[in-house]
This record gives sequence, structure tokens and C-alpha cells, in this order.
Amino acid sequence: MIEFKPVKEGKVREIYDIGDSLIMTATDRISAFDVILKNKVTDKGAILTQMSKFWFDFTADIVPNHMISVDVKDMPEFFQRDEFDGNSMKCRKLKMLPVECIVRGYITGSGWAGYQKDGTVCGIRLPKGLQESEKLPEPIYTPSTKAEIGDHDENVSYEKTIDILEKQFPGKGEEYALKLKEYTLALYNKCASYALEKGIIIADTKFEFGLDEEGNVILGDEMLTPDSSRFWPLAGYQPGKSQPSYDKQFARDWLKENPDSDYLLPEDVIEKTVDKYKEAFELLTGKSFD
Repeated sequence: MIEFKPVKEGKVREIYDIGDSLIMTATDRISAFDVILKNKVTDKGAILTQMSKFWFDFTADIVPNHMISVDVKDMPEFFQRDEFDGNSMKCRKLKMLPVECIVRGYITGSGWAGYQKDGTVCGIRLPKGLQESEKLPEPIYTPSTKAEIGDHDENVSYEKTIDILEKQFPGKGEEYALKLKEYTLALYNKCASYALEKGIIIADTKFEFGLDEEGNVILGDEMLTPDSSRFWPLAGYQPGKSQPSYDKQFARDWLKENPDSDYLLPEDVIEKTVDKYKEAFELLTGKSFD
């Protein structure tokens, strides 16, 4: 049996190169504020992978994605083990684009902080009088650079993404930047509308894209998981305050309230976090995770 080692390790994911494609494994690690926490969250990796699969299938009519299979039987023997079963995805190889494509449908988090300061979110001026967690008149595209582990992403304007992409792909910067923006908003609009019917508000999320060998823009990485999105329950939603959450905001909030925690979560916070992940998965997909 050929053994494989990760060629890249992120905050949560490990990437394996198997020659003609990649294996992307979502671990049970959890990160907050760009720091990997000391705990692991049982089943989290499988929930992320299976939720991404659901959304990739759901949005394939908008933009192609990198998913090939989540069945370990379609992977080399090395991956046909319990530790990879359910949390691994065989993917097409892409040349990833250096832009994180963030879309915000509601004003919250750093966006709310920026709005309180000067009436803008990532340089985009918004109407006066918005309340915390209020739905925006229309979703806004607020891209950022992609940071290495330990660094912070930097918010940039849409115009800046043209420059970033033009430097890497001369003559293609404007074309690629426009596609990223259009795809991001189209994906959000379709998925947020669907989620609302299932009782979940997608407040904001991020997407990542890459290029295939022919230069086509392809959706990669993960998609609309609790790690890359803010999910709120529709029931009880009320602007003017922060909202209860289905995502890792629960862990973030605990860390904010306990600044001396040294990024170590208590067991009850871990259990509540994974319960939120499972609940979101089951509401959105209509399937029992277990």
C-alpha cells in the first residue's frame, strides 16, 4: 500500500496529492480568530465535507466545482480507512486564485463594527440607520486577500482584486475579478434563498475559486459550511442585537468572554458546538447526520 503525507496543511484541512487529483480531508480541528484551538470537535470534519458535497451538487448549474467524489472507494487504498471515511473529498487539481470571495447579506461581525465607525463595510457605504444583524438592501461583495496561518486576511476593494489578479494573470485580471464577483453573488443568492425556506439565515459566507488547465474559473475549497459562514435560526430572528448561531460563532463568543482561556474550550462548549453543526446539516440537507 502506498502511503501519502499531506502536501499542505491548513487550519482545518489537509491536502494530499495523489497524482491526477487531490484528496482534501477536513479534520476535527477548529479555528477562531485565525488561531487553531487546542481542542478537536468530534465529527466536525465529516459534517463539513458532507455539507460541502450537498452545496456543490446544489449549485453545479451556476459554476463548475472541484468535487469528484466523497466515497473512499474512489480513492487510493491508503484512504480507505475509518479516519478518512466521510471527511475526505477527491478533488480536481486547480490553480487557486489569491482572493477570498466574501459576501454579506446581513450586517454583523466586523461589518457591523465598521459600519458603527464610519457608515461603511469594507469601504462600501451603506444606508444610515441600519441595526445590528439587519438584512442589507442587497448582498454586498467584500473580497479579501488570503492569509497564511497566523496572519490576518486583508479586506480589499473589488478594484484591488483586479490589480491582484492582473499581476498574476496578465490580460485576465478584469475578466477573472468580474467572474469571481458574479459567481459569488449568484451562489449566495440561490443558497441563501433555499436556506431561508429551511429555517436558516445565511448572514455571510466566503468562497474560493481556482482555474482548471483550460483557464476556466472553478469553485474549490469548502462551501457554505459552519466554518466559512454565519448561520442563524430564522425562528426568533430580530434585528438590533447579535443572533444565536448554528456555526462556530458559539465558540468565538465563548473565547471573547474568556480572554484568558489560552484557546482551550471546555467540554460543554465543544458539545454544544458540534450539536449546532449537526443541526444545521440536518435542517439544510433534510438528512440525519448519524
